[in-house]
Amino acid sequence: MKAYTVDNFAALIGIDWADKKHDICEHPNPSEKYHYSIIKSKPESLHEWAMSLKQRYPNQMIAVVCELKKGPLIYALSKYNHLVLFTINPSTVAKYRKAFTPSGAKDDPSDALIQVEILTLHMGKLNVIEPESAAMRSLSQLVEYRRNLVQDSVNLSNKITATLKNYYPQALEWFKEKD
Repeated sequence: MKAYTVDNFAALIGIDWADKKHDICEHPNPSEKYHYSIIKSKPESLHEWAMSLKQRYPNQMIAVVCELKKGPLIYALSKYNHLVLFTINPSTVAKYRKAFTPSGAKDDPSDALIQVEILTLHMGKLNVIEPESAAMRSLSQLVEYRRNLVQDSVNLSNKITATLKNYYPQALEWFKEKD
């Protein structure tokens, strides 16, 4: 994995994601001000935004930081070669916000700014999201669904066992397998 520095990128971007919209903080370079924008979380809007970045910063890499490691936003952005995706732990953003905002007041644009600040100061410590193939993403989702189904089965079996212990303890002796 390549070690990146701030100088490798034409712009640093923080995305505070949500279901319906994404708040974006863009920092082109140290001498320019931060730019804030909002895009819808629709795939078409993400594509249009990513392509507009490519036009504004031709033949240059752009660093994007988000509080996600996977999900629709990451899958949508990982297909663009001009974007390098970094992930940051949501609790890191929350603690940073708390350190500089004693009230703990949260809003999406300021969280996107905090992400850019953390990216600027600690890029070498953040994880880069390596794009996975569509087949691997599919397999990962299926494995996760299976894991959840198995856990649901265990939880249900435990509830039934607890109920039987209270009302019909003999039934537990009649069957070797609880499920």
